[in-house]
Amino acid sequence: MTKLKVGSKAPNFTGFNEKGEKVKLPDLTGPKGTVFYFYPKDQTPGCTTEACDFRDNFLRIQKTGFNVVGVSKDTVKSHQKFIEKQELNFTLISDEDGKICEAFDVWHLKKFMGRESMGIVRTTFLIGADGKILKIYPKVSVKGHVDEILSDIKALEKK
Repeated sequence: MTKLKVGSKAPNFTGFNEKGEKVKLPDLTGPKGTVFYFYPKDQTPGCTTEACDFRDNFLRIQKTGFNVVGVSKDTVKSHQKFIEKQELNFTLISDEDGKICEAFDVWHLKKFMGRESMGIVRTTFLIGADGKILKIYPKVSVKGHVDEILSDIKALEKK
């Protein structure tokens, strides 16, 4: 689980998008903010399901004023293939050196089928246009995640 807190500023970072362009969080922010999600690996079943759910609901999210950005440690080339194969309509950031994962504190020891290894813990951050964290979704369960985010965005608008 991340050490970051709701209300704090999201960490600054520089990364590379799927086109190999250098980007920072403000470059990726929609009018009201960003759905900034970390996932373990391109082309794996859970990550593909999650990415396709964001793809299928991208316009709904965009209508709320938020943008969607995915981050993993995969290469720019891997992201290009993932976007092409799954027809993704949002930006993916390559974090090969792990600095973004470390800044957001999503790189942790994980256990899978009795084995331990370091990896990205699937986590989503709802970040406002001012760069402050509005909501954190730790250890995301893929099914229903996008609907939960949309519901929370609506709830935030009412505040």
